[in-house]
Amino acid sequence: MSPRPTSGRHAATGRAAAADRLARADRSRTFPPLPARSGARGLFAESWWGSAWLDALETTALDSARLARGRTYARDGHVDTINITPGRIVATVRGSRPRPYSAEVRLRTLSDTQWDHLLDAIAAQPDQLTALLAKKLPSALAEEEVRLLPGPGDLVPRCSCPDHGRPCKHAAALCFQVARLLDADPFVLLLMRGRGERELLDELSRRNATHTARETRGHTLVASPPPGTERSTPGHTPDAPAAATAPGAHAYPTNVTPQGVLARAALADRPRPPLPPPLPVPRHPGRPPALPDADGLPFDPAALEFLAADAAARAHACVSAVGTRADGAQRPPTTSPFPALPPWEDAIRLAATAHPTAGLTATTRALFRDLADATGRTPTDVARAVAAWRQGGPEGLALLETPWDPPAGDFDRARGALLAADLPALRPRHNHLTDPDRGIQLRFGHDSRWYPYESEPGAEDWWPTGPADPDPVGALTTLLAR
Repeated sequence: MSPRPTSGRHAATGRAAAADRLARADRSRTFPPLPARSGARGLFAESWWGSAWLDALETTALDSARLARGRTYARDGHVDTINITPGRIVATVRGSRPRPYSAEVRLRTLSDTQWDHLLDAIAAQPDQLTALLAKKLPSALAEEEVRLLPGPGDLVPRCSCPDHGRPCKHAAALCFQVARLLDADPFVLLLMRGRGERELLDELSRRNATHTARETRGHTLVASPPPGTERSTPGHTPDAPAAATAPGAHAYPTNVTPQGVLARAALADRPRPPLPPPLPVPRHPGRPPALPDADGLPFDPAALEFLAADAAARAHACVSAVGTRADGAQRPPTTSPFPALPPWEDAIRLAATAHPTAGLTATTRALFRDLADATGRTPTDVARAVAAWRQGGPEGLALLETPWDPPAGDFDRARGALLAADLPALRPRHNHLTDPDRGIQLRFGHDSRWYPYESEPGAEDWWPTGPADPDPVGALTTLLAR
């Protein structure tokens, strides 16, 4: 028995899956935020199809004041990343609140029959296909039976804001920015109607080739007389046939040398230019954009922003840790800037570094509650640990939770230095120097730095306060000055 052709079926399945992935990717385009436009006047759309898009928006709008406000939002760059898929345009728009709103515009897609009619019309006119390839929308398409451009009432806006205007200023701002995208690329409009650029060009090429072959065959049938009706011409008789050209051969004039490039020369391995030097490391990690706080999202926007900020900080630290050799090449770091941490320490690192300067706002309180539930601690424990991490990183957290007995030396000499500086006498215990009546304390770290703490007098409720200092006199002086 011969083996089953499973490998062929698997290969066909793999090709089909790859084609499906390409088709899905072709039907989704994401555009970065467009820059703000300078000047308060001037048309928002420069092409006739972009202007037609705005005409549809203006005929849909019920309030011209919202349109004017949306135009201002778009001009000032309030519209963030725009995603366009068949029948749907989505973007976040920054308004007056800290979190942006999720704006959406829906548009009816064309049916398969309408696409067939439209593509046949384009393929039959080479000038229309040429215009599309040049990122121009042929004006003749506006006169076709299939309406490609939206008309009154075709644009259906939605927004997560409390304004029930149709459209609100956020959805209007999105429409104004889409007009700028249409100016640059009319295939954006075709994508809104249901087809991606790659599949459209492939289909137009196929239809154009079919149309050209049909026309060529028609001309050949007209130009070739039926057998037995050949007309004689001067100097040509049936007994003296013309020299035939071999099939597949090209008849060049005898005095012309064929031009071209040999395949071996075209495919030869050419020396490549050197890579440009690496870009300088940014001074600070970037901040992720704020996400809309909308109902029905499959994720927590605040948690996702939190993780994105941490990912940016980690990436910045990793890039900063990469050294550079004398020849300009990058050298990997000898140690990881982010060693593996237990869950509790990593949770505190996340909370402390994602918002390094945030106070106890409503957002941070909610974050501390979530982390406390996840780690089995209290929100107060989390807040205290975050303060310790911000004070000294892993060492600061270790000093908060675990006392230790330092060897003789710097710790013992610190008391004499404090007395010589006419500062209050502190009582030693383990690595702590404490004055409970004043509510002040210094903790000596493994890194030979002094970490200041404070508490309500007599409460023994110690909180990290201020940065660590290698000099105990400086650390205590700063603490007393608070």
